[in-house]
Amino acid sequence: MRVLLVEDDPMIGEAVQGALKDASYATDWVKNGQTALDTLAYQNYDIILLDLGLPGKDGVEVLKVIRAKDNPVPLLIITARDGLDDRIRGLDGGADDYVLKPFEMTELLARMRAVLRRKGGIATSLLTNGIVSLDPATREATANTGEPMQLSNREFALLQALLVRPGAILSRSDLEDRIYGWGQEVESNAVDFLIHSLRKKLGSEVIKNVRGAGWMVSKNG
Repeated sequence: MRVLLVEDDPMIGEAVQGALKDASYATDWVKNGQTALDTLAYQNYDIILLDLGLPGKDGVEVLKVIRAKDNPVPLLIITARDGLDDRIRGLDGGADDYVLKPFEMTELLARMRAVLRRKGGIATSLLTNGIVSLDPATREATANTGEPMQLSNREFALLQALLVRPGAILSRSDLEDRIYGWGQEVESNAVDFLIHSLRKKLGSEVIKNVRGAGWMVSKNG
């Protein structure tokens, strides 16, 4: 999953970006509202973390522009503004959740997972297509009622990208986009290596190759 973090405080930004990377999110960090909007014009994200107290264009303005463009991307406000009016304005403006600073990263990650489930119409915490199941909280995958297998960060990120859209073919660049953030070197044949590793752990039929197009997981088991 790819995250856009919009936060002007360098200490908070570095801490959140590091924690998100550890949690297998490819994270791009910008420090003002206009840069966030410019970035959204050419890059798609799975979720946005938006501070309100930004220099230049305020976070509420950024939120208004995003929703005015009918962009349904899941969005969490992360801010020190704890007034009731601020919370109501943010939620009524189209935010999916409102997280007050200071916060524990474990709570932020749980709220992100909850928002992603709601947006995807998923009631359970598990991602599954009936063949393989993935638990985003533990990063364990289970196939064919076998034993849960612990995945590496990038194995998890790749399988999650496929299971979010079962039946959809994701190209190499689609998968790399969800594994690597800005400034991270894209390793040669990384996708092939990760798919080989996942098939070894979960079975050769879990991920299907569509010749000349990319990879997919079946829509229904």
